[in-house]
Amino acid sequence: MYQKFIFLFLIIFITSNCSKKEAEYTPKPRVDPYKLYNEGYTSFEKGDYFFANKKFSEAELNFDNIEFAAKSAIMSSYSLYGINFYSQALENLDRYLEKYPADKNVMYAHYLVAIIHFENISDEKKDLKPLIDADQKIDFFIKKYPNTDYAIDLKFKKDLIQNQLAAKELFIAKYYISLQKWIPAINRLKIITEKYDKTIFIEEALHRLVEIHHYLGLLEEANKYASVLGYNYNSSDWFKKSYKVLNKEYKIKEKIVVKNDDSFFKKILQKIK
Repeated sequence: MYQKFIFLFLIIFITSNCSKKEAEYTPKPRVDPYKLYNEGYTSFEKGDYFFANKKFSEAELNFDNIEFAAKSAIMSSYSLYGINFYSQALENLDRYLEKYPADKNVMYAHYLVAIIHFENISDEKKDLKPLIDADQKIDFFIKKYPNTDYAIDLKFKKDLIQNQLAAKELFIAKYYISLQKWIPAINRLKIITEKYDKTIFIEEALHRLVEIHHYLGLLEEANKYASVLGYNYNSSDWFKKSYKVLNKEYKIKEKIVVKNDDSFFKKILQKIK
C-alpha cells in the first residue's frame, strides 16, 4: 500500500513537471511589429516621446526585416532625444551604429550625435569637456559628409563652439590677471590669438596682451600686439583702449547714443508692408 502511494506521487509529480515545462516552452503569440511601429509613430507625432520610445524599441525587437529594425532603433533614439534623455539617446545611437553600420540613416545618426553633444554645452565658466566633445563630433561629421545641408548647419554651430572655447580661455586668462599671474595669463591669451583668431574675443585678447606687456615694461611686445590690433581693428573700442595704455594723454571719445524715434520707424515699417 505504501509503495503504491509513492508510485502515485511520482506519477503526479512527473506529469505536473512536464506540464510546467510544456507551458514554459510554448511559444508566445508573435506581436505585429508594424502595429508597434505605427503606435510609436502616432505617439511621436503627438509629442509623447516617452511612449514612442517604448513602442519603437519593441518594434525593433520584433522586426525580422533588418531595414525596419534599424529604422525603429533610430526613431527610438530620436524619441529619447526629444525628452532630453541625452545619455540614453547616445547609448542607443552607439548601439545602432554598431549593429546597423550599412543602414541608409547612418548619416542622420551621426548628425544627431553631434547635435546632442552640442546641446550639452554649458557656459564658458563650466566644464570644458562637452565643448571639446561637440567640436570633435562636428569635425567628424563635416569631414565625412561635407556637401550636405546638415554639414552647413554644423559649420555654423562649430563657429559658436569656437567662440565658446575662446571665451573659456579668456575667462581663465582674466582670472590669472586678477591674481597677477602674468605668464599663465599670457599663455592663455596667446591660445586665442593662435587658435581662435576668427572669434569675437580676439580683439580683447590682443588688448589684454598690450596691457600686461606694458605693465611689465616689455614695451616692444606691447607695441607689437597694439600694431596687430590697430592694423586689423583700428576702429574698435579695444584698439582705442590699447592706444590709451600706450598714450596716456589720449582721451577716448564717448559714443553718442541716438534715441530711436518709434513713430519714425513705424512709418517705415508701414511703407515696407
